[in-house]
Amino acid sequence: MNDVNEIDKKILKEIEDDSFSDKEVYNIRKNGKSIERKTNPFINIVSKEDNKGIDVYVNENTLLGIVHIPVILTESGLKDVVYNDFHIGKNANVIILAGCGVHNDEHKDTEHDGIHRFFLEENAKVKYIEKHYGEGKGSGKKILNPVTEITMKKGSSMTMDTTQIKGVDDTLRETRGVLEENTTLVINEKILTNETQNAKTIFEIELNGDNASTHVTSRSVATDESYQEFISNITGNSKCYAHVECDAILKEKGRVKAVPEIYAKNVEANLIHEAAIGKIAGEQLVKLMSLGLSEKEAEDVIIKGFLK
Repeated sequence: MNDVNEIDKKILKEIEDDSFSDKEVYNIRKNGKSIERKTNPFINIVSKEDNKGIDVYVNENTLLGIVHIPVILTESGLKDVVYNDFHIGKNANVIILAGCGVHNDEHKDTEHDGIHRFFLEENAKVKYIEKHYGEGKGSGKKILNPVTEITMKKGSSMTMDTTQIKGVDDTLRETRGVLEENTTLVINEKILTNETQNAKTIFEIELNGDNASTHVTSRSVATDESYQEFISNITGNSKCYAHVECDAILKEKGRVKAVPEIYAKNVEANLIHEAAIGKIAGEQLVKLMSLGLSEKEAEDVIIKGFLK
């Protein structure tokens, strides 16, 4: 990777890995441009004509493809907007890793808005892993606004694991899904905010086909004076199942708001929402402190386990 320096490598290690195997496909984007790319006979990556993103094509019946599409931003003041479309062929099975890391040592805000659209054909299977990370000594903000749109045809399934590691000042995370019959969408979200950071997540999922199902789990920790907002809007238009969980831990002056909405439009729609927000349980702290940990060390252990 000739165009990747030491700062870039550090960011890559935080958001996934700084090395890819010979059999894996990748596209590395840095400061608004694709700097390195590798494809294979089963998975192709094509730049959009305006160079504002890529199309990823996974052939039918691909057994296990692995695609890396990391994004690195190190230019202060840059606003990067990218549109990536993923076309997953019938019966294909693929893992997609889409980390984004921002390094900002200056006073201007740096922002990445990534719009990812997934089109899953019949019986396709996708595991999508997304990690967000920010660092730098400058006063400029690190802003990440991911949008994920998912269209699932009959028999397809997708697992989406998203993690905001640390250092992101502001984020608006939007996920929308449209599910046909016999489809499954599982979403696991983990967010850590501190200082005066803000994080807002919105889930809008339509269950249109019989036996469509979704399970959304959001785990978050808000510390210092940070603020988080969780919004879910699940619509059941068929014989379907949905379970949404929002679990949050508060420390110091952290704040979390949960706004659930479930709308059943079919007598056989089974929709469930659960939310739990509060501080770390005192008995957990006492138990760990009795083993020799300080209060801060005990809190760190609990938070790491909660977000694991």
